Amino acid sequence: MKIACWSGPRNLSTAMMYAFGNRPDFAAVDEPFYAAYLARTGKDHPMRAEILTSQPQDPEAVIAALEGPVPDGRRHVWHKHMTQHMLPGIRRDWIGGMTNVFLIRHPARVVASFSAKWDGVTLEDIGFLQQAALFDMVSGQGDTVVLDADDIRRDPEGMLRGLCDAIGLDWNPAVLRWPAGPRAFDGVWAPHWYDAVHRSTGFAPPDGPLPQLGESAAEMVQAAMESYDRLHRERLSV
Repeated sequence: MKIACWSGPRNLSTAMMYAFGNRPDFAAVDEPFYAAYLARTGKDHPMRAEILTSQPQDPEAVIAALEGPVPDGRRHVWHKHMTQHMLPGIRRDWIGGMTNVFLIRHPARVVASFSAKWDGVTLEDIGFLQQAALFDMVSGQGDTVVLDADDIRRDPEGMLRGLCDAIGLDWNPAVLRWPAGPRAFDGVWAPHWYDAVHRSTGFAPPDGPLPQLGESAAEMVQAAMESYDRLHRERLSV
């Protein structure tokens, strides 16, 4: 099984990759379109030069690898994707052949967390509009599941069991705990972004109240809410 997990940044996506990457029958692939995204947009992300040299910059080469054999001879693979990386002009006909999981998180939490790591965050950078468009494209094409990060943090075992049931995957409790530290499948950008998940050995407890945001950040959250709410109504409940 090839699972494509679609989220924006700062959205429990790395913890989910660590969870499934901890299963012995799973390989994991970390943000395979990141270099292609940076090359096409010119964005000056942290560790830009290292990212550009660590991955193919041609989206067709990325797609060929994703459609090819599962790495390391494993039965299954978890592809961690950022929805904002799927720029216009990158073909999407391959996505319907994947088992697609959409991971959502309240925009206020995403904006607060991302802004703490990178200045100049825009609506385009947090991926909510792109995520809704991708969901609309693949909805009804095979297994498509929406998970809310807050639900996972409240009940990791219940939600991940529910996900496995929904996509026809056998349950393995290895997804609930993992060793601290980096992973071989981490992207080269991990030293900048993954400090918290490297300290983790499982899912963090639930978040507290929504963060207080300044005016411009609050406007960005408001612009993302319709896309978030639409997917939130479709989320898996257990």
